[in-house]
Amino acid sequence: MKIFSGSAHPELAREIAEILGIPVGQAKLRRFPDTEVSFQIEENIRGTDVFVVQPTCPPVDQHIMELLVMIDAFRRSSAARITAVIPYYGYARQDRKDKPRVPISAKLVANILSASGANRVLTMDLHKAQIQGFFDIPVDHLFAAPVIIDHLARQQFRKLTIVSPDAGGAERARAYAKRLDAELAIIDKRRAPEDGHAEVMNVIGEVRGRTCIIQDDILDTGGTMQNAAQALVANGAERVWACAVHGLFSGPAIQRIEEAPIERFIVTNTIPLSPEKASCRKLVPLSVARLLGQAIRSIHEETSVSSLFV
Repeated sequence: MKIFSGSAHPELAREIAEILGIPVGQAKLRRFPDTEVSFQIEENIRGTDVFVVQPTCPPVDQHIMELLVMIDAFRRSSAARITAVIPYYGYARQDRKDKPRVPISAKLVANILSASGANRVLTMDLHKAQIQGFFDIPVDHLFAAPVIIDHLARQQFRKLTIVSPDAGGAERARAYAKRLDAELAIIDKRRAPEDGHAEVMNVIGEVRGRTCIIQDDILDTGGTMQNAAQALVANGAERVWACAVHGLFSGPAIQRIEEAPIERFIVTNTIPLSPEKASCRKLVPLSVARLLGQAIRSIHEETSVSSLFV
């Protein structure tokens, strides 16, 4: 078994390798002057079970191309099996034709990963679980819920309500509420015509005098989260926390979180945080390295991964 890393998140790869008790594989990843990707494996991997860690986070296209080139190199070097470990799967939100004449980019990325030579994909909290069906190769779909729920359970909140910031996330929020023995609330929102903007309309559920935790899978520009927090406070919430699995923090996201009535914002390290973003006093980063490491060991040893699913 060998762990290799792309340029997207070498810290996570090193943490996973340390948990597994193995070194990160030796390889040289760089770019030519014209920005083309150059990759060379610097050790023998013939017959090896290879795991390449590369979240396809911003710059998304650059990291996807790196991953494809790396997988091709492993295939041509006679690796026994290549597993693409993609903690954050880019383009996952483009998973259907919701407008005329648009692509289904999540399916396109699945196709090119298979075509490059990947034998398996290990990913975490896909935007929609049915994206697994876009692949013609096995997909292990993990959830960060055990990591986040364990942290929340240690806080010993009283009168706790888990809040979904939109109707689409209600099932995910319900799972958190069940594990934490909490109430469930849903925010009804109407999206404005411009992409990335949302207007909160109404809170469905009991939040007055309660501690509310907004739960979402992806935090992008932070507009939805800010509006949701303001709506909860306006409806009498006593305290507001928030959590998200994938922290993209695009554009004004950090500023919006700072300005929002949110005490703490929990986020996992599926996407690396820049020093500037990590300095936000409200952020509480949690690591998913152990969860990914357990899954990698199970895949390598051909044992069940089901115990890691929630």
